[in-house]
Amino acid sequence: MKLYIDSANIESISWLNEYYPIAGVTTNPSILVKEEKPYLEVLKEIRSIIGNDKELFVQALGDKAEEILDEARFITNELSGNLIVKVPVTEEGIKAIKLLTAENIPSLATTVYTAFQALIAAKSGAKYVAPYVNRIDNLSGNGGLVVKEISELFTAYGLSCEILAASFKNLQQVHDVCLAGAEAVTVAPDIIESMVAFPSTASDVVDFKRQWVNAFGENRTNLTNT
Repeated sequence: MKLYIDSANIESISWLNEYYPIAGVTTNPSILVKEEKPYLEVLKEIRSIIGNDKELFVQALGDKAEEILDEARFITNELSGNLIVKVPVTEEGIKAIKLLTAENIPSLATTVYTAFQALIAAKSGAKYVAPYVNRIDNLSGNGGLVVKEISELFTAYGLSCEILAASFKNLQQVHDVCLAGAEAVTVAPDIIESMVAFPSTASDVVDFKRQWVNAFGENRTNLTNT
C-alpha cells in the first residue's frame, strides 16, 4: 500500500515526510486555495520537501480536453520531478486522459464515484483512479464496495492502472479500502497520524521505561548509558 499526504500545508508535509513512509503528495484546487499563497510557490515548496522521486499530484481546471492538455504541459514545465496530472472523469476529462497518455504525461482520474468511471479512465490510459470513498458513503452508497468492484474489474481485464482511494472521514474507511484492493490511499495529515496512535502503545512505553528505571536507576535510561 502506497501512502500519500492529501494536503498542501508545508508544515504538515514536512513533518509527515520525515516520520512516515510517504509516497508523495496529492493536491487539489480547494487544498491549494486554503494555503493563501501563490499556487506555484506552494507546489515548488512541496517538491523541495519530498524530493524529485516522490509523486506530486496537481489537478487541472480546464473545461475542455485541449485546455487540460495545455495546463498539463505548463505545469510539467514549471515543476521538476515525478508529476501526475489529476483529471476529473467527465467526457472532456476522458478525452484529456487519452491526449495526455499520447504525450506520455501520467494522469490520475479523479472525482470517481462508480466502477465504470474507473474502468473507462483506466482503458483511456490513466495511471491512477481515485474513488471518493466518503463522498460515495454520504450519497447512500458504499465506498469500500466501489473500490472492491474497481479492483475486480481491473484484475479481470488485466489493467495496470492503480486504485488511489481518496476522500476519507476516518481511519476505518482507509482500513476497509486497503482490504478491498486499493493499491494506494491519499489521506489527510490527522488521519495519517492516527495510523500509529493508540493509547495502549503509549502507556506500554511508559511502563517499560518505569520498570527499567526502577531496576537500574535514573542514570540508565537507555541501552547506551553507562
